[in-house]
Amino acid sequence: MFNAITQSQIYVLDQDEAIDFYVGKLGLEITADVDMGFMRWLTVGVPGHPERQILLEKPGAPAMSEETAEQVRELVTKGAMGGWLILTTDDCRKTYETLLEKEVEFTEEPTERPYGIDCGLRDPFGNRIRFTQPKA
Repeated sequence: MFNAITQSQIYVLDQDEAIDFYVGKLGLEITADVDMGFMRWLTVGVPGHPERQILLEKPGAPAMSEETAEQVRELVTKGAMGGWLILTTDDCRKTYETLLEKEVEFTEEPTERPYGIDCGLRDPFGNRIRFTQPKA
């Protein structure tokens, strides 16, 4: 029935700050930045791979009431939204060192796993991100 996953979504509290982090620090690229009037449609992706995008959505209308949006913002800040981003890299340790220099907040240093080497970090809003160097 389906042949691809093209977009995923995570909540961010400030889309301009999200651009600074996801583009400026992680090196992703903006794939769409559209003012739709009722919301800003902002997506990022791995350079050269426009087929897979991440929607950086600010909680609020039209998807939810202000009361619900406030609850979602609180959960995002706690890192309790349950969403994950998992990226891959050719060199986990080198990527880790590069991002440390950019003052990215890590939750776990690079660690050997059965599937490769990976580590964990947080975006400025509390979202959990991992990146993995898959085992060859």
